[in-house]
Amino acid sequence: MSNITHVTVLGTGVLGTQIAFQTAYHGFQVTAYDISNDVIEAAKKRFDALVTTYKDDGVAGAAEGKADEALTRVRFSSDLADAVADADLVIEAIPEVLSIKQDTYRKLGELAPDKTIFATNSSTLLPSDLKDFTGRPAKFLALHFANRVWKFNTAEVMGTADTDPAVFDDVVAFAGDIGMVPIPVRKEKSGYVLNSLLVPFLNAGYALAAGGYAEPKDIDNVWRIGTGAPMGPFQITDVIGLTTPYNILAHGGEKDQALAAWLKSEYIDHGKLGVATGEGFYTYN
Repeated sequence: MSNITHVTVLGTGVLGTQIAFQTAYHGFQVTAYDISNDVIEAAKKRFDALVTTYKDDGVAGAAEGKADEALTRVRFSSDLADAVADADLVIEAIPEVLSIKQDTYRKLGELAPDKTIFATNSSTLLPSDLKDFTGRPAKFLALHFANRVWKFNTAEVMGTADTDPAVFDDVVAFAGDIGMVPIPVRKEKSGYVLNSLLVPFLNAGYALAAGGYAEPKDIDNVWRIGTGAPMGPFQITDVIGLTTPYNILAHGGEKDQALAAWLKSEYIDHGKLGVATGEGFYTYN
């Protein structure tokens, strides 16, 4: 078991909400932080929806009251100093924009107690891109979750050359404590293990559709039928939400930026952000 008891999650988007709820579900006290009360009010609906999802998906104990009980261990705050005041671990799940993350860690380094470990859930950025902004590189590393954490329950742990091995081991233990399968990543790698495989796959799908070669549903069909996989690239993207791949592509090279522009003009600008908004590449109830 880890030495962590109080956890703060920064960001109440789709994945941040899931991380916070999964952590509370396994008995930890959790503070969910976001930038305004309006954003938090919207996030509370996602937390409520997760109670139902855990029950419907048959997560162990959910239907017997464990899902409802988890909500009692979550508090909300739009005051960063308040949110991290007693945190043993802060998990950052804010937008995938380097400058935003760097600025957040500058503030965190000043506000959080000396005991606090910082972990980024960044999908593609290296911990080394952020460590010098934390004020505590020995207590900083990456802890990356896959979407639908209660079902696709891996947690990739990746440090830098400065990460204290004891901190690394504590976070690996914590990942196991909240029902995840820890995946220690022994060297820094952009994209970790999961996204090193997933991102090129998704981008290949976007390029086929944006280039007019095939429709998203047909690309998904050929992947599912040809490989036996449960979902194709566009179904996966709808689950992730289109904003995350857009942010990643928008900060890439010329080809990536062209795909980002396609996602934006054809989908995001029309409010088609994925499952969470009821429509993305597909329409959902």
